[in-house]
Amino acid sequence: MNQHIEDGLEKLNTVLPLYERQRTLPPDRIEAHRAILSELAHTGALPDREYLADILGDVDEKLAELAKLDLVVLKDGNLVGAYPITVEPTVHNVSVFGHRIHAMCALDALSVAPLFQTRTRIQSRCAVSGEAIEIEQDRETILSAMPTAPWVGIRWQQTCGHAAHSLCMEMVFLKDANTASDWQAADPPSHSLYSLDEAVAFGQRFFVPLLRPQ
Repeated sequence: MNQHIEDGLEKLNTVLPLYERQRTLPPDRIEAHRAILSELAHTGALPDREYLADILGDVDEKLAELAKLDLVVLKDGNLVGAYPITVEPTVHNVSVFGHRIHAMCALDALSVAPLFQTRTRIQSRCAVSGEAIEIEQDRETILSAMPTAPWVGIRWQQTCGHAAHSLCMEMVFLKDANTASDWQAADPPSHSLYSLDEAVAFGQRFFVPLLRPQ
């Protein structure tokens, strides 16, 4: 057991307990939430309203319920995503199942491959230097990275509205160990660092139960 990952999971589940929120829902809401995730990953698009209506009945009312729990993200009343993926443009682009989608943060980007048990290519940028970062991943395994050893940094904070528009903005890629160390030194109590392998394990533990309860 990696205590650093365990501590991070405890912090994230305190501010954004997605699985605990999901498991309290009626079966139709859980089915819809999983359908949104699956459709977005496999097609690059959100499920149409007719499909969701077959599951939920009143789509607007039920999506509002899911959004209140921050299980899905709405913008101007319209569905745009469900953690870890979104149709909103972000700096974190993920190529998966033959198309490109966006991840809400660096940790989310590394979580797509294990969540959907597939291969991904991540294109992002260092939050400090702006340097391009590219990562090839197959499920839980990092195949390659450029630069060779980027890190993931998290600045812990309470969410404000959707986490996608607050906490997720502070979960970033950092191009190398020196950049990561300098970033952490700016605020050690609230800045946590994770190697790519740690971040993958972290994301897997956090997200996989949403589709495959363990």
